[in-house]
Amino acid sequence: MVKFYENSFSYDYSFPAVTLAYFLRYPNPYSTHVLSTDVIDRRIDPTTKRLHTVRLHLKRSKLPSTVLKLLPKSILGATSNDASEAYILEKSVVDVNEGWMETESRNLEWTGVLSVVERQVYRRPLGLAAAVDGSNSPPNPARSWDEPKEERTDVTTTVTFHSRLGQSRLLHHRPHKAVAEDDPPPPRRSFFQPWPTSSIQRSIELIGVRRTRDQLIRSKEGMKIVLERLREGGLVGVLEGMRRDREASFGGGAGGDGAWGRVWKSGGAGTVGEQQHAGGDDHQG
Repeated sequence: MVKFYENSFSYDYSFPAVTLAYFLRYPNPYSTHVLSTDVIDRRIDPTTKRLHTVRLHLKRSKLPSTVLKLLPKSILGATSNDASEAYILEKSVVDVNEGWMETESRNLEWTGVLSVVERQVYRRPLGLAAAVDGSNSPPNPARSWDEPKEERTDVTTTVTFHSRLGQSRLLHHRPHKAVAEDDPPPPRRSFFQPWPTSSIQRSIELIGVRRTRDQLIRSKEGMKIVLERLREGGLVGVLEGMRRDREASFGGGAGGDGAWGRVWKSGGAGTVGEQQHAGGDDHQG
């Protein structure tokens, strides 16, 4: 069982501004569930001049009550407050000359319950791209971010949901056989065996579609905030906004009681510290 979700929209900002905002989007007021971000690999292809980046995000989410009714907390890795943490692998390719960026994000945990693959294509509209390529005037290096209406960046998002719940050996239903008096007692039945596998898969995938719609709206609003900070204050404005968001969302640093502080206290200081040190690279917290 596979389900898809697709959405298209545009940012009223230039392609360079949008791609920069993409790598600066955490933290923002709409991303309090993102606990950390690390750059795993970053390189420029010497032939194509395209920028390739691989990042790892640690995200926390509140599990829907419907999922908790369908699946036990032990399978979901839920905490006492019904929250779950998962790593998201993100890959991106940016071609500045041609004016496009492609990204792919996928969950690395609980893929047997629900595998979610989100692909996005950011593209400068063809008309604008042709105008830029056909212009004989040299680029203006002093151009600021305060002209968001000059250009537009189109975004297409496609999300694939695939639940394999019920297909593992844990969920395999053994055929019934006669039991002799001296036979050992039969093993305990799996939690899922009395349930139709297709119904569970369909329910999990539909929940994923609904949550993705809400999350994409929040993600878009978060990007708009970062773009507005770029327009008003440039890179300094974005970094200052990130500092305020980190203090508000994560308890003000390593000594706080918020999620950010708990990452430090639980031994994740290297991860978080690396992000703060990498401010000149990704400026992500």
